[in-house]
Amino acid sequence: MIIALSVISAAILSALLTVALKPLLIRYALARPNARSSHKAPTPQGAGIAVLAAAIFVTGGAAVFLTLPLLEFLMIVGGAIIFALVGMADDIKPMPVRLRLAMQFTGVILLVGHPDSRLFPEPVPFILEWALIILGGVWFVNLVNFMDGLDWMTVSEIVPVTAFIAGLGLVDLLPMWIAVLAAALCGALLGFAPFNKPVARVFLGDVGSLSIGLLVGWMLLQLAGAGALVAAILLPLYYLMDATITLFRRLARRERIWEAHRSHFYQRATDNGFSVMAVVTHVFMLNLALAALAAMTLVWPSSVVQVAALAAGLLLVGLVLRRFSHPRVMAPVEVSR
Repeated sequence: MIIALSVISAAILSALLTVALKPLLIRYALARPNARSSHKAPTPQGAGIAVLAAAIFVTGGAAVFLTLPLLEFLMIVGGAIIFALVGMADDIKPMPVRLRLAMQFTGVILLVGHPDSRLFPEPVPFILEWALIILGGVWFVNLVNFMDGLDWMTVSEIVPVTAFIAGLGLVDLLPMWIAVLAAALCGALLGFAPFNKPVARVFLGDVGSLSIGLLVGWMLLQLAGAGALVAAILLPLYYLMDATITLFRRLARRERIWEAHRSHFYQRATDNGFSVMAVVTHVFMLNLALAALAAMTLVWPSSVVQVAALAAGLLLVGLVLRRFSHPRVMAPVEVSR
């Protein structure tokens, strides 16, 4: 019941806040289209403020019904707010890349702190594991930001992931308060979704994508720490593969990777004849399949199932990326005589 209430209340609050904030966003945070944009008309950005506020408020309110570790909750909320402020500043006026990265690394380091459990086998030095977690956290936050370049893209990716994590609280695989946080974030994105439906009337902005990336990355880290490393990889696998492959391709071409571009597979898909709805539908259905594979790894935790599920996930994502990379083949239209 508390999971369902969190989803519904966060959705309503997020929608109301989006409506209330829109006039301010039009005035101070208007995203104007350029050669690398996917939108054609000036669109207000920054509705991530509503999504984040709804998720935090509903999770905090749930403390009435469940035990909420105050210090840990304040740390994750504080980290999300810091990243939101960085994103808000960047939405209004672009920040220097070095300053932005420095603040992100500082925020992730403070949030991760000293992990309670090991993710890798004992022979792997702790300092190496810790460094990889920090680097992975910063990369995950940024890749969520990079992938938020199409209407409904973040909704189609993050809603299945957070819904899955929320469900794990019902089977005691994760603490209930983390499940409530995931449910509240899921609901907040659903409340935002009608305003971001193609053609979008408002965007999340960096204020939303960066803070959402931090929250989801932290939740996936908790899932991995609970012994479900493969599931934690499978859930965001589309984002991981699209963004990471694109990054290495741009590095190989010696491009300035911090500059805006249209090299992501989902961006190329729209250039190849896929409609926005077709792209996000592919991503959403793919994420349902990845969630099913993640569930298999939890039900049957043997090494064989873990490897097979991960291989199947890689194959599925690879097929979607390949499909996005080629011009869409349209069925011939029969002309009656």
